[in-house]
Amino acid sequence: MSKLRTEDQFIDLSDYGRFFGKFLAKSLQHTRFTPIHVTLLFGICGLLAIFSMLKGYYILAGFLLLLKSGIDAADGELARLKKTPSYSGRYLDSVFDFVLNFLFLSTITYLTQSSYLLLFLAFFGMQLQGTLYNYYYVILRNRSVGGDSTSKIFFFKSPKALPGESQLIVNVLFIIYLIFYGVFDKIICFLDADAYRVKHFPNWFMTVLSIYGLGFQLLLIAVMLNSSLMGFILPTFVILILPIFIFIIYRKIRIVY
Repeated sequence: MSKLRTEDQFIDLSDYGRFFGKFLAKSLQHTRFTPIHVTLLFGICGLLAIFSMLKGYYILAGFLLLLKSGIDAADGELARLKKTPSYSGRYLDSVFDFVLNFLFLSTITYLTQSSYLLLFLAFFGMQLQGTLYNYYYVILRNRSVGGDSTSKIFFFKSPKALPGESQLIVNVLFIIYLIFYGVFDKIICFLDADAYRVKHFPNWFMTVLSIYGLGFQLLLIAVMLNSSLMGFILPTFVILILPIFIFIIYRKIRIVY
């Protein structure tokens, strides 16, 4: 929440890994580890979680999903501590999240013998929910002094590389990012194009909305894996598409500029 103005700070139900992320980043601050190394580490952690699911080690899989959330919070924290923000790291983080989310749900589809249609709807819902949360959250961050310079409300044009990174790598990762996230960004932008004009979202509103954050989504998967509810994971993400419209309608009616 340090990225937000005091009046904008809220209880983020998806950000439970922040404490561990800060601890890990602080531990790596004076080492040769870079934020990109940390991003690769959470990718490996996600793959290990998938392997654990396939082997039936659901407690371990759940733990690794939560650990992935903590490590995911560390790359940005390390970039701030080392004063090395990069668009490459920003896009690579998002690309890894997209691929891992699809693999998580694909693994659950395989284990529960669910249909590919249900997989598609669940994955579409998971990504759209996360996009809405990120949309409103980044609007708040952009209102804050000293906000993250690599986070924009939406990316539709490759940015100029920051010092220390390759423009070619930024361009390539941006294209991949746009292929993965472009449709979701455009849908949310279409549904609530004027949200960027909002100066403040109620704290309670953002707290409730944070159930759409990736950290909470992974927590939900971890809990359901270990509660004999694996078969309900995909339908849950489909059902959670409906409140998107409730959030947006409420924003349009009650949270004005």
